[in-house]
Amino acid sequence: MSVGFKAVQWNREKYIYDAILLAGVTLYVVAFIAISHRIEPPKDLPEAIDVRIRAFGTCAFFMLTIILSIGPLARLNPWFRKLLFNRRHFGVLTFIIALLHAWFMIEWYEAQGSLPSLLTELTKWSDYGKFIGFPFKVIGFAALLILFLLAATSHDFWLSFLSPPVWKWLHMALYVAYGLVVLHVALGIMQYDSNPLIPIMLAASFALVAVLHVVAGWRERGMDRGTPTGGDGWIAAGAPGAIPDKGAVIVVAPGGERIAVFRDGTEIGALTNLCSHQNGPLGEGRIIDGCITCPWHGWQYRLSDGCAPPPFTEKLATYPVRIRNGVVEVDPRPLPPGTPATIHLPAP
Repeated sequence: MSVGFKAVQWNREKYIYDAILLAGVTLYVVAFIAISHRIEPPKDLPEAIDVRIRAFGTCAFFMLTIILSIGPLARLNPWFRKLLFNRRHFGVLTFIIALLHAWFMIEWYEAQGSLPSLLTELTKWSDYGKFIGFPFKVIGFAALLILFLLAATSHDFWLSFLSPPVWKWLHMALYVAYGLVVLHVALGIMQYDSNPLIPIMLAASFALVAVLHVVAGWRERGMDRGTPTGGDGWIAAGAPGAIPDKGAVIVVAPGGERIAVFRDGTEIGALTNLCSHQNGPLGEGRIIDGCITCPWHGWQYRLSDGCAPPPFTEKLATYPVRIRNGVVEVDPRPLPPGTPATIHLPAP
């Protein structure tokens, strides 16, 4: 979890996730190249390389689209939370695919003996004042640089060194990279290839990401207004049976603080919804092996007191809970981190 920046250990789910990811990317690239060769066999080496450029370029674009869709999808449907655990693996692989796309582009120039003309394109300063004719390759290189920065800082060392808020803001640059990729395609291949699939791909993918974020944001906005409180300020979380076993419901304090109310059999407790690792949404996680497990990267905390199991030392704020008139209620005033605060349901 955290000692010595030790990564979350590999397990069966991680192997399956990465195996499916690699198989999916391989299948897409191989199928793209095979179908392209079948429809229009390349006449020479540059044309064969051009097919690889398109295969890896479209693959990287779709991977970016999926990465940016995972977050809002997980907010809208709990099933997609399974994809949150290894998004960093997904991001690093996306950078590798994008790097191969750029490498094949350079190889395409070299195959034609016109590599110096690439430098000329990038340094023709008068073209930077144009819209049509803008050196779109420099936009692609800028997006690649951002993806490299995010892949290089994906290890927990950088999270600790930069601090979670700075690290989080840095990795929000993924949206900038996505915008640059959209511009790269719009100012590049769309200007000389009339294939209608290209603008359809671009518009549909961009619209998908935008709509998912708007819908998820609207839903979150409703939660941020706060959960109604009783006369003494306690927040109703629902009947004990409404809290899924080994899962949670999330309530919102008047100030906007989200509180995760978990149930483990007959034990009920409440703690802050923010994981100490990257402020991940604990309430979207599960109780695994007796500990609340963050859905982002698997950090764990005891339900009884919000403490990470030894040898880890992280502690989360807990909240008093009670049952009144058959309803679980939470006091929105937090207790000091690590304070025991759970209650037990009476035996049936």
